[in-house]
Amino acid sequence: MENNTNPPYFNLTMFVNLGSYRYPTFVLCLLLYAFIVSANLVIILAISQEKKLHEPMYIFIMCLSINSMYGSAGFFLRFLRDLLSDTHMISRSACFTQVYIIYTYASYELTILGIMAYDRYVAVCQPLHYHNKITLKVVSKSIVLALFFPAISVGVCVYLSSRLPLCGNKIPKVFCANWPVVKLSCVATVINNLVGMLLTTSTVFLPLAFVLYTYVQIIFVCRKRISKFKGKVIQSCVPHIVTFVSFSITVFCDISLSRINVEELNPFLGVILSLEFVAIPPILNPLVYGLKLPEIRKIITRMLSCSKHDKEAKP
Repeated sequence: MENNTNPPYFNLTMFVNLGSYRYPTFVLCLLLYAFIVSANLVIILAISQEKKLHEPMYIFIMCLSINSMYGSAGFFLRFLRDLLSDTHMISRSACFTQVYIIYTYASYELTILGIMAYDRYVAVCQPLHYHNKITLKVVSKSIVLALFFPAISVGVCVYLSSRLPLCGNKIPKVFCANWPVVKLSCVATVINNLVGMLLTTSTVFLPLAFVLYTYVQIIFVCRKRISKFKGKVIQSCVPHIVTFVSFSITVFCDISLSRINVEELNPFLGVILSLEFVAIPPILNPLVYGLKLPEIRKIITRMLSCSKHDKEAKP
């Protein structure tokens, strides 16, 4: 009876349908993960080593890159192993650890993007007060708060799910997620649903509403300014908007995917839809900020040219 209500392992059933897709998917995902790590690492090194970029906006961008590496590691290291394995069982503790990592990654992304929206709002709407309001001390406290609240709230959510008696162990995904586990419960999940709604509201809808509010204010200010000012605002705000919108879409797709029977989908399509949540933002962030913001682009170009010269100088 204990094994029925507390299975020691979960079975990730979506891998079963991959068949001949397994090895091409492994190669593609390995290259994808290598690009995510290298691209975000370049952004982190460029910002950390260049004193000119030790400013709030770039510190937040570096936090996004660190979070991208954290979230992608929580997914890809296990996923790549499972692709080459004949069995796709994951231990109970490993499953809930992966749930915690992926959900905190998503929450961190949204809270950091929310703080970045406030940074852009003050820079555009209150430029004379920017250096008084957005100090390094404020930045540090904001980052700690952005990490602390999701860590605690997701921890509570995962703890409640881990205490549920379960009447099955099959998870129709390629990674562990909270909602599929909760659906296996043998008992009512009212408390889990309430905590889940609270977590979703506080880490998804509130940052979304705040970002929308800040950009409405920014648009009102830009309407009264000259074209040169508007150009500078667009240059600094567009990367943030692209990042926020793309991440919001991937989160929505992942939530929708959890509500349908993914086993009825084409297996390759199912994997792609599962991957976008943990792959697209970590890929897009360094591309958007590295290519769009001239300050970061110049540093990266200089780093690459110095590396090339060092190689040519060696005998």
